[in-house]
This record gives sequence, structure tokens and C-alpha cells, in this order.
Amino acid sequence: MTHQIITQTDAQTRDLGFRLGRAVTGPVAIALTGDLGCGKTTFVKGLARGLGVDARYAITSPTFTLINEYPAANQLRLCHLDLYRLTSVEELAHIGFDDLTGIDAVIVVEWPALLKDDRFAFDLELTFEFDPAYHRVISFFASGQTGTNMLSSLFS
Repeated sequence: MTHQIITQTDAQTRDLGFRLGRAVTGPVAIALTGDLGCGKTTFVKGLARGLGVDARYAITSPTFTLINEYPAANQLRLCHLDLYRLTSVEELAHIGFDDLTGIDAVIVVEWPALLKDDRFAFDLELTFEFDPAYHRVISFFASGQTGTNMLSSLFS
């Protein structure tokens, strides 16, 4: 299942993330791809609020920390990763990636190429691009039943 949305503002991008967060019912892995500054972290800010992450938590890019983890609602936790600076799959073990996966994790990965190379299965992949007017074109690709159910809920 594939869908595409165009957002014209940061608020629209955050709202789309919020709506996707509301569609999450359990553990899920989401890959975010796109150039620097194309709205991936803005989307995650909305996703976090949709998951029930308390507004006291400032949702920031994990570019330098690599992993930001937040408690969400329904016994879930949001694990927001940025793998831009990693160069090998072996580095994933050093940052504790295996400890993040589990029955309570919503894993969102910016720059997911290393995990994809390691055959990590994402339920949902989002690609962020700019159109000629610099609006964000966000494409959604579902993989498996979990991703398909989320997109069905989001786009119904």
C-alpha cells in the first residue's frame, strides 16, 4: 500500500505525524528518508504528540545523541534514532540498538540505510522530498499487515 501527501507548512507536517501517531496501536518500526532539512524531525514531533508523549518533553533531532527515547502512552516508548553519522552495521551494537527493540517500542529511524542493509524489517517507510514550490511531498510505503493497517487508519 502506497500513499502520498503534500504539506505546505511545518504545522501540516506535524499534524500528519500526529495523525499517524494516533494510528499506532502497538510496536512498530518506521523508516524516514530524505535530504537534510526536509521535515523528518518535524514529522516526529507530531508523531510523538500523537503517541501521547507528554508536552514537557522537547522532541529534538538525535543527530548528535544518535538516540532519543521518550515514554509514550499505552505502555509504549518512542525511540527516535538518527543514523546519519554511523558508517557500519557493527556500530549499531555499540549504541545499544538491540536493547531498543521489543514489545513496547515505536522505533523511528532517520537515515535508515544501515538497518536496511542489515535486513531490518520496517513496517512503514516514509520518503520526504521537496516539490518545485518547496512543499514537502511525503510518500508512505507499507510493508506487512502492521504498516498496511496504520495507513488504512490514517487515510480512511
